[in-house]
Amino acid sequence: MDLYQPRTEEDVLAVVQAAMSAETALEIVGHGSKRGLGHAVDATATLDVGGLSGVTIYEPTELVLRALPGTPMTEIVALLDAQNQELAFEPMDPTKLWRGNRSGTIGGTVAVNAGGPRRIKAGAARDHVLGFRAVSGRGDIFKSGGRVVKNVTGYDLSKLIAGSHGTLAVMTEVTLKVLPKAETERTLLLYARDEATCLAALRESSGLSQEVSSFACLPDGCWIDLPPGPCALMRLEGPGISVDKRFEDLVAQFGPRGRVDDLGHDASVRTWAAVRDAVPVADAEGPVWRISTAPSEGGRVVEALRAAGVPLTRWYYDWAGGLVWLALAEGPSHAADIRRILAPHGGHATLMRASDSLRATTEIFHPQLAPLAALSRRVKASFDPLNILNRGRLGLEA
Repeated sequence: MDLYQPRTEEDVLAVVQAAMSAETALEIVGHGSKRGLGHAVDATATLDVGGLSGVTIYEPTELVLRALPGTPMTEIVALLDAQNQELAFEPMDPTKLWRGNRSGTIGGTVAVNAGGPRRIKAGAARDHVLGFRAVSGRGDIFKSGGRVVKNVTGYDLSKLIAGSHGTLAVMTEVTLKVLPKAETERTLLLYARDEATCLAALRESSGLSQEVSSFACLPDGCWIDLPPGPCALMRLEGPGISVDKRFEDLVAQFGPRGRVDDLGHDASVRTWAAVRDAVPVADAEGPVWRISTAPSEGGRVVEALRAAGVPLTRWYYDWAGGLVWLALAEGPSHAADIRRILAPHGGHATLMRASDSLRATTEIFHPQLAPLAALSRRVKASFDPLNILNRGRLGLEA
């Protein structure tokens, strides 16, 4: 397979235009840390943007960072750490789930629209992209947005590019909103008699004035070094005096429902990083699924899957029950069973990790309704009419 390693935006443009002329399909990669997500790309050449690396603008007082797409996430995190700032959408470290040795790039993070435990409060990557530059599959350089939070000129293409998995354009620059880190954080642990009680507490806490920022439920906390047993986690962030007062309020609210415990700042940071990175299921063998549904339905979906005999080995809940991570026993993907059982509850199921053979025979992303699938194909055709960018990654072209 041919390998192209551009160093400038003009180089990217030249590679894409040459691919158009030869009708050569390109796989777009940075560090390749997320190659295990989605269908294998049907390509005869690789466009590696890892050489387009570096932060070009960082203005801490303006809360703006601009970087080239191949910039390692470790470099960006370190730069923001030095100013006590962060990407508030908490992109996961893919090395745990996909068992790689590289933490990925900012381009890949935006391309998959990453979002972590704070998503209910802070949104996902697309909600923090202020602007970008890119080369479309038409062989054109285009840009969207700018360097300010309020930018209402033209269409918000950032929302379209984020989550497109590199199938619409090759990003050459991205501008992001960054935010100050909270002064401190604490996490209340509620050990209750069962998952249903934990999930009910999380849903209740999401509507309280205590401003809980993250909500998870671990059926077996020992998977991330917490005591075993059903456990609800509620994260509080902000000034220390405020966090302490809100923590006391939560103890008063939920203490009668089970044993409560306290994770101080450092332990809380480590625990939510583990939730973010899918650690409770990452070292399990077999396929890993990610289900998004209404918070009230997450526990019911798991109960229905178990009752139907789907061989779950591990699972946990994020987003107050609205996000469910599942590990299955080695064997078939059980895609049809999972989606059939999920259907009455609403939502979608994505196969996040599986063997190459299983990925080749499974519809990885949840099938779209016919009108939405038709719209997706039209969008793809408008940006990449020859279908040369990450062909087949999303399975939309079939």
